Amino acid sequence: MPARGERKHFKACTKCRFLVPTEVGKCPVCGNESFTENWAGMVIVIDVEKSEIAKMLGIKVPGRYAIRLGS
Repeated sequence: MPARGERKHFKACTKCRFLVPTEVGKCPVCGNESFTENWAGMVIVIDVEKSEIAKMLGIKVPGRYAIRLGS
């Protein structure tokens, strides 16, 4: 599990919640260019077909996602 301060190295796509390094300008999952650094919680999905969490959250691409955006 990443240290609490490590989250600042990521920003979340405002459309699909995919977490990317702060220097990325375009979401590799949905192509959105709008991001927020104000997010909480993280889920890492490895196998989208077998993951109940992925199904619940509508995640179709493996990766790291923010659980909640905003304050």
